[in-house]
Amino acid sequence: MSRKRPSRHALATRALIFAALGDETRLLVVTKLCDGAPQSISRLTAGTDLTRQAVTKHLRVLADAGVVRSERSGRESLFALEPRPIDEVRTYLDQVSRQWDDALARLKAQVED
Repeated sequence: MSRKRPSRHALATRALIFAALGDETRLLVVTKLCDGAPQSISRLTAGTDLTRQAVTKHLRVLADAGVVRSERSGRESLFALEPRPIDEVRTYLDQVSRQWDDALARLKAQVED
């Protein structure tokens, strides 16, 4: 069965998202944003040892990967989760998982024959 290979752009985009999510602090920020309500940097740092500067740096990485977006509310920037890129990499991981399942099923069939 022939499988369409992803474009270099698609691979680069996925790699950027995985890299952005591959940091413990950024995962904490994403978790805090999962309730759907846009949050300020002050709110994102509440209850943590993180500085505003550190959270700003991590938000920039997440925004560059398309995982968060910012909007202005008066003098403050609010950050919200952008679920589409995460859904896209989840779909990609499901596809890879199916490919592994198929390969293991073929191997099992060969070994048992």
